[in-house]
Amino acid sequence: MVSQNKLVTPGDQPQPVETDEAQNATHVMRRRAEDLARERLAQLPQSLQALSPEAMRQLMHELQVHQIELEMQNDELRRVQLELEASRARYFDLYDLAPVGYLTVGESGLILEANLSAATLLGVSRSELVKRPFNRFIIKAQQDIYYQCHKQLMETGQAQTCELQLLQSEGTELWVKLNISTAQASAGGPVLRVILSDISERKFLDQALHETNLKLENARLVADKANHAKSEFLSSMSHELRSPLNAILGFAQLMESGSPPPTASQQASLAQILRGGWYLLTLVNEILDLALIESGKLSLSLEPVSLAEKLLDCRAMIEPQAQKSDIGLSFPAFDQPCFVQADRTRLKQVIVNLLSNAIKYNHIGGSLNVTYSAGAAGRIRINVCDSGPGLAPEKLAQLFEPFNRLGQEGGDQEGTGIGLVVCKRLVEMMGGEIGAQSSVGVGSVFWFELKQASAPQAATATAEMPAPQPAPVRQEAALRTLLYVEDNQANVTLVEQLIARRPNLRLLRAGNGTGGIALARMHQPEVILMDINLPGITGFQALKLLREDPATQHIPVLALSANAMPHDIAKGLAAGFLRYLTKPIKVDEFMAVLDLALEAAQEPR
Repeated sequence: MVSQNKLVTPGDQPQPVETDEAQNATHVMRRRAEDLARERLAQLPQSLQALSPEAMRQLMHELQVHQIELEMQNDELRRVQLELEASRARYFDLYDLAPVGYLTVGESGLILEANLSAATLLGVSRSELVKRPFNRFIIKAQQDIYYQCHKQLMETGQAQTCELQLLQSEGTELWVKLNISTAQASAGGPVLRVILSDISERKFLDQALHETNLKLENARLVADKANHAKSEFLSSMSHELRSPLNAILGFAQLMESGSPPPTASQQASLAQILRGGWYLLTLVNEILDLALIESGKLSLSLEPVSLAEKLLDCRAMIEPQAQKSDIGLSFPAFDQPCFVQADRTRLKQVIVNLLSNAIKYNHIGGSLNVTYSAGAAGRIRINVCDSGPGLAPEKLAQLFEPFNRLGQEGGDQEGTGIGLVVCKRLVEMMGGEIGAQSSVGVGSVFWFELKQASAPQAATATAEMPAPQPAPVRQEAALRTLLYVEDNQANVTLVEQLIARRPNLRLLRAGNGTGGIALARMHQPEVILMDINLPGITGFQALKLLREDPATQHIPVLALSANAMPHDIAKGLAAGFLRYLTKPIKVDEFMAVLDLALEAAQEPR
């Protein structure tokens, strides 16, 4: 018979020795089995007691086999029991050493069970946690969060999640995430299963991120305020510079075209005045453009633009400049339409600047050749080639630096060193690229690329309006009235002298918006010329009042202002001015726009 104190597994591996309690249970079971065997033997029929020796041996054999089968079953049960105990040990290891805390909370709110991680998280031993109220570890200010979460769990039966702060044994606050669900205890009552996840680091990062966002928001507000102040300064500077320039250039143009004509000496002096004045205006415009771009205030309207039309327009503008230096011009012939994605006005500005530079820094009798070709990634490349002296590599590397004229400061050509910088920014804002190649003694090639665009479906109505041409003045024409609302006497005097050359016009003057409205109602002028910065009400407010009055709402109103920023012009046109002229006055342009307004005044109301 196999010993009851030793168990041999099918793999012949020794098993752990049984505990005393298990051995006693085995002996008790053995005695009960022997007693039952004796009772059953006594109950056997007499026929079994009279078995032959051979039959008895057969019966004993069967009993022995049965006993061995039972012993083998017993061995299997012991093996399964050991596996269960090992599995249970592994389960408790996982339970205790899990990266999150586990708690079982009874109906009364007391902690019934806790793993080692929960005890470590709360800074107490596991034995100290048991039978203590769970809410004691929740800081008072956030206990409502737990109660609301518990209430929602009881009402819906679905697991709930909340975030709150627990108080460790030493008083340290700890952010945790609670996952709460319900279960049935072995005794039958409901219990809470609570999972505690430490989220202190995440909360710390969230707080740091929130503080960083606040700092960034404050920095953005400061930057916006600075940009606003910068824009206000630029507008003010533009106005303050253009107002005296208006007088300088306006009266110089009057003197240049006066009757009798100026003497040769006077003409030379006037030419210097005009040259310096227009150069100063160019400098102001380029500085303002660069400042607008750098501050992010410049807005572009990108659309398909015909390259052929734009090059033709630019050629007409620079041909007089080229003729003065006997520069031969060559522009491409377009066999088929070619469109690029660009802002019309800014594309023209870029092309004119490159063409003007190619003429200025060329030699007498030189050449300027414009070509175009297909670039990379669906782009069109425009090349401006000149036969000038060229640039050394070290100077070419400094080409797009602000205020760097590459050693031309002492030359006879005026320049600011800003134009190419503005061109580069504009091309990049239109999604393109600009660059240059140069060879000393041979010439330079300035190029830029823009995205090729499909032709618009229909003829666009947004094409630039050609500059109006002055209408011929008929001396027998009826006398017509122009009302000029302006508070600057120098500007009034300049316009008076301009209008004096038009015998078919008479001029009324008003020094403020209120007076201008009164004169408009009384005299019904054909055209009103309005300054923007007026004492009392502004030019915009005066225009609004004129448009609201049936007696004056039909009169065309022109703006003439030193507020010449792009947003000023856009605002003026949107407000309802027929045209928005900027100071300094260009006499030909002023007269042409005035004729346009007089024609508009003749249209039926």
